[in-house]
Amino acid sequence: MANSAQARKRARQAAKANSHNSALRSKFRTAIKAVRKAIDAGDKAAAAEIFKASAKTLDIIADKKIVHKNKAARQKSRLSAALKAMQAAQ
Repeated sequence: MANSAQARKRARQAAKANSHNSALRSKFRTAIKAVRKAIDAGDKAAAAEIFKASAKTLDIIADKKIVHKNKAARQKSRLSAALKAMQAAQ
């Protein structure tokens, strides 16, 4: 239990930051799932548009250091490769 005013304030700030960061991590995962779903549906144009929007979202979240920049880059690379494979297959 926080005993000083400073410790109580830091506990409040930590709880608020944790909530915000959790929402951003959820947004990160949702963006990836949206692209995967569009690729599975097979619509090239829609998948490309969703990928573009999701890539921007992943970069923004990585810039805020919610996830590591290399993780965001890895996810974008994998999504891009899946998108290219889907377009080449059809």
